[in-house]
Amino acid sequence: QVQLVESGGGLVQAGGSLRLSCAASEHTFSTYAMGWFRQAPGKERELVAAISWSGGSTKYGDSVRGRFTISGDNAKNTVYLQMNSLKLEDTAVYYCAADRNLWKAVYTYWGQGTQVTVSS
Repeated sequence: QVQLVESGGGLVQAGGSLRLSCAASEHTFSTYAMGWFRQAPGKERELVAAISWSGGSTKYGDSVRGRFTISGDNAKNTVYLQMNSLKLEDTAVYYCAADRNLWKAVYTYWGQGTQVTVSS
């Protein structure tokens, strides 16, 4: 069973930065692709970014490309999401997820989510 625990959410002003972390159960990151998704009130959950278990492949949602960066640390079984130039529309609950297939639309394992609020 894969367990995922997010941290790092909070309140930040527009234009600021925030880094989210997702700690995975042992060996998860060496086997599974890891992704960040988000869901804002009244909207569908959407992909933010994902990374393959090897770190060799990444993908980003159109709305965050160039501002957000996903990375992973195999030794710590942790994946990060560095968020820069945050906008009001980035406000959402951010979820960490894992799946064997980087390219799946819906991942199999999910964390509990962490709130990110961007204020003006």
